[in-house]
Amino acid sequence: MNESLRQLTRRHFFHDCGLGLGRIGLASAMAGGFGNLARAAVSNPLSPRDTHFGPKAKRVIFMFMAGAPSQLELFDDKPKLRELDGKPIPPSVIAGQRYAFIQPNAAVLAPRFPFAKHGRCGAELSDRLPHLTGIVDDIAIVKSMKTDQFNHAPAQLFLNTGHGLPGRPAMGSWLSYGIGSEADDLPSFVVLKSGGNLSGGAAMWSAGFLPGSHAGVPFREAGDPILHVSNPAGFDNQAQRDSLDLIRKLNERELGTVGDPEIQTRIDAYEMAWRMQSAAPELMNFADESPATMELYGAKPGDPKSAYANNCLLARRLIERGSRFVQVYHSGWDHHSQVEAGVTAQAREVDQASAALVKDLKMRGMLEDTLVVWGGEFGRTPMVEASAALGRSMGRDHHPQAFTMWMAGGGIKPGVTLGATDELGFNVVEDPVHIHDLHATMMHLLGLDHTKLTFRYQGRDFRLTDVHGHLVEKILA
Repeated sequence: MNESLRQLTRRHFFHDCGLGLGRIGLASAMAGGFGNLARAAVSNPLSPRDTHFGPKAKRVIFMFMAGAPSQLELFDDKPKLRELDGKPIPPSVIAGQRYAFIQPNAAVLAPRFPFAKHGRCGAELSDRLPHLTGIVDDIAIVKSMKTDQFNHAPAQLFLNTGHGLPGRPAMGSWLSYGIGSEADDLPSFVVLKSGGNLSGGAAMWSAGFLPGSHAGVPFREAGDPILHVSNPAGFDNQAQRDSLDLIRKLNERELGTVGDPEIQTRIDAYEMAWRMQSAAPELMNFADESPATMELYGAKPGDPKSAYANNCLLARRLIERGSRFVQVYHSGWDHHSQVEAGVTAQAREVDQASAALVKDLKMRGMLEDTLVVWGGEFGRTPMVEASAALGRSMGRDHHPQAFTMWMAGGGIKPGVTLGATDELGFNVVEDPVHIHDLHATMMHLLGLDHTKLTFRYQGRDFRLTDVHGHLVEKILA
């Protein structure tokens, strides 16, 4: 056989015949064929899109309490635990359960704080949440959340992406992919962080297998919100524009050659960065906020002690400017020891600003079409965690079987408390809400059928809820 023919491969055939796979995909898209990747290469992936039906919400602010707040110290009072405090939990309750650190037969730990009813709705909260008590008639409290994961990293990934392993698109990425963005000069999906490290890491705001333009953009806690958004010394705007124009031409030439949609993502990212150079400084400057607003949130720009409050205010400013999904992460809720002191400190950091965000949105007429969500990755055990070897006492371990979240605005029925746990706060006994159900409901409020927003990858259609999820109709207005 001729040596040149022996070395001929399928790659040579596609390349030398001018039929590269990218060209085939691009040609299909140009001819009107439907293909997610090819279509992304020839259109703006962030342009607004029609929803499946009329949405109640246009945008989302998700306040994620990383580490998992104790529902038993904040939302779910259990008189039976007070009665059994210090005694072993009944063996029938914990049979077959696994825990991260404690033995299943650990003693009962009663809620550490007093509870009282508030508002017209009579929602019951602990005294650690004095600001939230003022908005209970505007929120829906879900006491019957449950998850499949009992360790932090997989549980945080599960709540953020619908899967316990890295690689799946985040909620914000699915939303950006599904309905696009209303922001011209800011990212569609923004990530704000305070309080320390996150177990789930950057995979929680990754676009996964979706086009990279839908990934979350983390803002820094100090200085420029994004590295290099400011020009270096001696490099003016015209020089920056000239450089970007040249880079764009080179990228467009390569896009026309290979049809790789990630090249379009790169082009869009450069242009977004250019627009952000003027938008970001104004966004981060709170000088136009009234003293009353700053006091409402407890925001103090530049003060690390008010980082969460600053982020809540920044989240409102972002959605005002068209960002679609703002994820506000706050770490520090993992109280394996001294849960009483830990919850007190964390609640003091987040309670005022969380409630202020709802109040502020309501005063501005934005709450009705902004979905606000607050909660962590799982709950905490009714049993005490204590370990001399680890230096732990009076704490609580991870508890995936039952925990509490709250939601407001964007089509959520206000003044509602949904679900219930048993007398020990161990299992859900009324109106269980799985993480997939939460995702399905959030998407529904944004005008998306969670079973129809799909992306074909590795031979099958994927979605945020995968093959699960039901609407939680009792909290829909």
